[in-house]
Amino acid sequence: MLFFFAALAAQALSAPTPPPPAPKSWPTKEGDVVLKDFRFRSGVSLPRLNMHYTTLGTPHRNAAGAIDNAVMALHGTGGTGQQFLRPQFADELYGPGQPLDIRRYWIILPDNIGHGKSSKPSDGLRMKFPKYDYDDMVDAQHRMLQSLGVAHLRLIMGTSMGCMHAFVWGEAYPAFASALMPMACEPVEIAGLNRMWRQLAINGIEADPAWQGGGYSAEPLTGLRAAQNLLFVAGGAPLFLQAQYSTRVKASEFAEQSVANALKSLDANDLIYQLDSSRNYNPWPRLEAITAPMMWINSADDFINPRNFTYPQEAVKRMSNAQFRLIPETAETHGHGTHTWAKFWKSDLSALLARSQ
Repeated sequence: MLFFFAALAAQALSAPTPPPPAPKSWPTKEGDVVLKDFRFRSGVSLPRLNMHYTTLGTPHRNAAGAIDNAVMALHGTGGTGQQFLRPQFADELYGPGQPLDIRRYWIILPDNIGHGKSSKPSDGLRMKFPKYDYDDMVDAQHRMLQSLGVAHLRLIMGTSMGCMHAFVWGEAYPAFASALMPMACEPVEIAGLNRMWRQLAINGIEADPAWQGGGYSAEPLTGLRAAQNLLFVAGGAPLFLQAQYSTRVKASEFAEQSVANALKSLDANDLIYQLDSSRNYNPWPRLEAITAPMMWINSADDFINPRNFTYPQEAVKRMSNAQFRLIPETAETHGHGTHTWAKFWKSDLSALLARSQ
């Protein structure tokens, strides 16, 4: 692939560069489910919790009238369901004959609590918003699905935070999904370096005098920049970034511009809640409860989930129908973000769907 790009660069000296193809537009619908009197694990309740979602395809009902083709994809920390419309994901999966052909499946893409157009601290409550955790987020997903008439899912797939949600789902509702595909996580307590960078990012925001205990009138940009710097490094891919930004100037410019772009859409309180919501995640003690067929994917160049952890080898022995694959590191993989580039794992998805019918 690198030779291909080198050839294109040489041709550019003598021929005009053609414009990139227009991104494919997918037929989506958006909606909201309002969950009344939603009680969080902390004991605090909200009279109305909004869950926003995007869908592709059409629900199909079997002879008993039950929806039997629903697939739910769960986004990562700071993301939204809309991330699964990006070409590197959608164009590989949703088209005719592809693994999640939307003529066959009804795809549900929630914005989870604290994210996107769902209820979150920045809607007005700020630091008085209930301190949600992953159990709360899965509970809200479950209630949202019930409101949409879904009593069973053909597949739950999740990336990063959504990967961890898939493990929570597998334990909390063992029979709800026919298959699970978690990508880019470990089924253990968020500890070690994973907790450290999250805690330091939170500390960076809270140390900014402009944060004012969450009651700021203008975004605490110094604190947010400190947090986003850590997020940028945690999501990095060493070989890919070295290949693409092979000089000091290019590397510095890309990193600085990436952080600056991210700051435009960040809210300090939302980010604190998002990073801290993993605080009590720990499916490890009850892995045997997960019985649904599982294809679990991690990446060798993932800073957050290092390749030399032994958890996957130990975990698959404790789950009755689980497989694990580590995607090798190359100059084309994307570190933690490899989970969103479907070309690296869509054959694994097809195999999972085939063995879980």
